[in-house]
Amino acid sequence: MASSPPAPRIHWFARLEHRLHVWREGRARRRGRTATILPFPGYGGPGWVRVVGRVLIVPPARSTKDGEPASVRGWRSFVGIPVSFAKVSVQIGDSLHHVVADRGGVIDSVIHVELEPGWQTFTFSVEGQEPVEATAFIVSGSTHFGVVSDVDDTVMVTALPRPFIAAWNSFVVDEHARIPVPGMAVLLDQVLREYPGAPMIYLSTGAWNVAPTLRRFLGRHLFPAGSMLLTDWGPTHDRWFRSGREHKLTNLRRLATEFPHVKWLLIGDDGQHDEAIYSEFMDEHPTSVAGVAIRRLLPAEAVLAGGRAGHEPHSEDVAPWVSAEDGAGLRDLLGEAGILH
Repeated sequence: MASSPPAPRIHWFARLEHRLHVWREGRARRRGRTATILPFPGYGGPGWVRVVGRVLIVPPARSTKDGEPASVRGWRSFVGIPVSFAKVSVQIGDSLHHVVADRGGVIDSVIHVELEPGWQTFTFSVEGQEPVEATAFIVSGSTHFGVVSDVDDTVMVTALPRPFIAAWNSFVVDEHARIPVPGMAVLLDQVLREYPGAPMIYLSTGAWNVAPTLRRFLGRHLFPAGSMLLTDWGPTHDRWFRSGREHKLTNLRRLATEFPHVKWLLIGDDGQHDEAIYSEFMDEHPTSVAGVAIRRLLPAEAVLAGGRAGHEPHSEDVAPWVSAEDGAGLRDLLGEAGILH
């Protein structure tokens, strides 16, 4: 009888992190707190939907005297306690489905169900709590264009690559102080108006912890609603921290497989690895790329970001590749390339 392969050895830091989460969860439950779900916008296609969220024990929400959500410092997004391997119920129409969160409390599952194209709603529930409404954008089988956009320094000025600046933006800065990249909201809005039914996906190396803050930022600055694909900053089974580059490439490859009929407009910046990632993806899946738009960091931003990424070779024969310092410049160049009218 053949023996099964040994289970992969889990990194000691991942084991330590899990023990810390278990200790914090037990302490919170002894104080009478219960788990809740933070839903994130998912996406789907004919016959399936990818549901995304996170099971957490969170501090009570703060509000102003008028009942509005209080301004949130970045560090508050990271104090929720993830509930490992929580069993979650997903109610979609008349059908009930059950999924399990991962070690970090993240829900990321595909459910086979028929839904109409466009934004659809369903509910999550955990531990008998009140259901929480979630959304997902269902892509029609006749859709042939979509948008994938980075977040940091592409739609939001963050200067992320420098560790100190990244920590300051993530843990200290008030969310209302974050600055949008000029013209990017107008650009994305025009793209989606010219391509009705196109999926809008925000693909970032940012942590899932900041997803609620990001949604409020996008809404406040009139960016179009979209699905979110963020990551968990914690350790994996074999390394200290997850690879942001691998996170982006993995999800781009997945989108190419899930939607082989869709060509994607890839939007990023030259302060990280977006050019290299998009160039590699274009080489692998040339029929899945409609074009690439790279936002060039301003000189001061490039200094904070530790410089610009090196220029990546790419073939103009596969898809248009444009670069400008803001959304207005990119919009003009995409018009010249025939992607916008």
